[in-house]
Amino acid sequence: LGLIVTGQAARDVFEALAALGLSPQEAGALGLTIYKVAMPWPLEPQGVREFCAGLERVIVIEHKRPLIEAQLKAALYDLPEPRRPVIEGKTDKDGAPLLSDIASLTIPEIANALMHALPAGWDTSRAVAYFDRVGRASEAARTNASPTVRSPHFCSGCPHNSSTVVPEGSRALAGIGCHYMANFMPDRKTDMTSQMGGEGIGWVGQHWATDETHVFVNLGDGTYSHSGSLAIRAAVTSGANMTYKILYNDAVAMTGGQHVESGQTPAMIAQQVEAEGVKTIRIVTEDPTRYAGVKGLPRHVTIHHRDDLEEVQLELRATAGVSVIIYDQMCATEKRRRSKRGMIAPDRVRTIINTEVCEGCGDCSVKSNCLSVEPVETDLGRKRRINQSTCNTDLSCLKGFCPSFVTIKDGEPAWEDQPRQVFDAEGLPLPETPSLAQPWNILFTGVGGTGVTTVAAVLAMAAHVDGNAASSLDMTGLAQKGGPVLSHIRFAREPEMISTGRVPPASADCVIACDLVVAAGGDALNLMDAERTAAYANSDVTPTSEFIRNRSKRFESELLSARVKRQAAAFGAFDAEALAVGYLHEAIYTNMIMAGYAWQMGKVPVSLRGLYRAIRLNGTKVEDNMAAFNIGRIAAAAPERLAAQHDPRGQVEEKTLDALIADRAGRLTAYQNAAYAGRYLETVATIRAAETKAGLGETLTRAVATYAYKLMAYKDEYEVARLYTDGKFAAQLAGQFKGGTLRFWLAAPLIARKDVHGHLEKKRFGAWMMTGFKLLARFKGLRGTKLDLFGYTEERRMERGLRDSYLDNMAKLASQLTEANHALAVEIAKVPDEIRGFGHIKEAAAGKAKVREAELWAGWPMGELPKARTSLIAAAE
Repeated sequence: LGLIVTGQAARDVFEALAALGLSPQEAGALGLTIYKVAMPWPLEPQGVREFCAGLERVIVIEHKRPLIEAQLKAALYDLPEPRRPVIEGKTDKDGAPLLSDIASLTIPEIANALMHALPAGWDTSRAVAYFDRVGRASEAARTNASPTVRSPHFCSGCPHNSSTVVPEGSRALAGIGCHYMANFMPDRKTDMTSQMGGEGIGWVGQHWATDETHVFVNLGDGTYSHSGSLAIRAAVTSGANMTYKILYNDAVAMTGGQHVESGQTPAMIAQQVEAEGVKTIRIVTEDPTRYAGVKGLPRHVTIHHRDDLEEVQLELRATAGVSVIIYDQMCATEKRRRSKRGMIAPDRVRTIINTEVCEGCGDCSVKSNCLSVEPVETDLGRKRRINQSTCNTDLSCLKGFCPSFVTIKDGEPAWEDQPRQVFDAEGLPLPETPSLAQPWNILFTGVGGTGVTTVAAVLAMAAHVDGNAASSLDMTGLAQKGGPVLSHIRFAREPEMISTGRVPPASADCVIACDLVVAAGGDALNLMDAERTAAYANSDVTPTSEFIRNRSKRFESELLSARVKRQAAAFGAFDAEALAVGYLHEAIYTNMIMAGYAWQMGKVPVSLRGLYRAIRLNGTKVEDNMAAFNIGRIAAAAPERLAAQHDPRGQVEEKTLDALIADRAGRLTAYQNAAYAGRYLETVATIRAAETKAGLGETLTRAVATYAYKLMAYKDEYEVARLYTDGKFAAQLAGQFKGGTLRFWLAAPLIARKDVHGHLEKKRFGAWMMTGFKLLARFKGLRGTKLDLFGYTEERRMERGLRDSYLDNMAKLASQLTEANHALAVEIAKVPDEIRGFGHIKEAAAGKAKVREAELWAGWPMGELPKARTSLIAAAE
């Protein structure tokens, strides 16, 4: 039996033999011989003819499409039949499929082909056991994998969050670059991808045959310099109506942040496209003042703020021929990198969300498309917060229509002057590290852009420091943009013991799950073995991009952990991110903490000296990384030595019903007065009495206690002012920053302008607004009276209607409550859950609630509906 291999397949064959329990010497004794082709095309015929002489059977093993197999058959075609072996590869001798021709071959695929090709006479028990393990792992990956997927997404503060938006009724065409990820976002209406230099050319051919009149075409500045200018030239000659958006972010961000090789400025690009025949050119930027002294711009080019992008796009959509928008904003990751290296001054403005004021409507996530706007669970439900560790100060979240946003200029981190805590690991027991008699396999799972691959490389370097061999292979794809990362690290005594860089299926000895979403995915579960793998997880789950589109999306750490635990021989989980933020003030140290934890558990085959040396060789934040590694060790061996760290994204313990009612009544007293709270208590008591009398538990009472409060404590101007001045916001601010100047972003209803959609526009107010808030909060007694100037607005009338109708309806539900309609009554009581936000956001939410309520009332079984059936319907109308 002869094997002809090339490239990675040459090493994979030895991995497959090891999986079958055969050493190269044992395989040779069975008659197996291997020929490695160095250059697969054109195939040198004389060498393969000599190799095949005397063989009965030859299997060509090559990844993806066949390149050698057909050439080999041609080279051997003229040989006499006794000297011509049977040639197999993608198909066997009978023409049946044998090895995949559309993807990389897995070790089990190669091993299966070898097992059935090798002659009898060898012990197949290890092979049978191996395929049994692989089968179980494959089945677990198929049936146990989490439906939650970590898709790549724009970095926090990425200019593409804003630049790839298109007006209603338009669509865009994609190209090569980070902006391609707009394809993954349903609201971006972006499709079709071309090769570099072919951006928009599909439309050149299509526009003749469709009634669609115009498209936008996204084109990165790096691609423009490479070949994209040729696409624009071709488009101009076609006469098609299209607008190229040249996304100038001053970096080839997808491949590491290199400078664009041509060094073209926006002014130079404008000159070039004008020379190509483009008549209409607009520059859109986050800071138009930067163009005050720019020379060389073509005469007809105009400069616009990025807030005016929609108006600019609408103008160019109606412009015949090819037009160009140059969207000028620095790459967020490159901006962060340059700031850390002292190449540019760091931004002095940070954003904070007043959690008490926030309604959790998600408009800020929609407007910014940013993953640094994260969920935070509170006693009053899910709200929003800004993750200061990942925020790149793009400030587009301020567009969210909500008065909870505050910016602080020149504020210093509150922890900056705190003395550095020393994490002494001297007294911890040293674990027995694994033997390297056989290769040891570790899989890291994490989120792109958070330093996972760096920590994996540090562990591999530690092995080299010890005098052992190690390989590190990172499966990233678009992972540097928040997608899934799987780092495969293989350790051995000698380099030749490591055949392939990837951890084979069912062969992971340790999984370090820095991200549970990735660890609970099929790719990771397929590498685990329930009898072999030890898995250690960071229990904090970083939200995926799905949270931007679904504000109620839950990331249940317990469910994800259970999926991983079912496929592991040993499992441990702790909140490593909370420790990283609490002690080192940066979430990026989570990965090193996890590495320290796994090492202390005896699952990383490197010495402590080697690890410390590797961290120093890396040369970045050495002391912090040493501290992070030691924190992980302490968390594994002596967790009582670490103070409990609060996870702001974690679940809030549910109150008892009595505690819930007392809490909400106290809040309503502060909101208005005791009489107002009494109205709430009366409604809840009525429902509770009816539910108790019918022996139906407390589900309806809990729902009414929750949502009656929600509608009664609507956040008008008086309440927003009170929530800014009752001390909670001051405590929140002091926990993050010291010093600095505050700015408030509000849409005051009596003085705010309206945008083209008729919505109020937010305006910046100075720090003096805190004095205004204190004054305004004192007038809460005017709420609902004739002297309440704010109470005459449509929004306030709607909110009072929602409140009054709901309370009236709950009383009538109580009077008709039965076991048969109890579940439906609970659903009706929960309808206000979706009514969140302020202004037009709340109005739209109330409209959806109206539809939902109508659907529920249609199923009410009690004959004639209560007269208050109109509740939210009438109020919304």
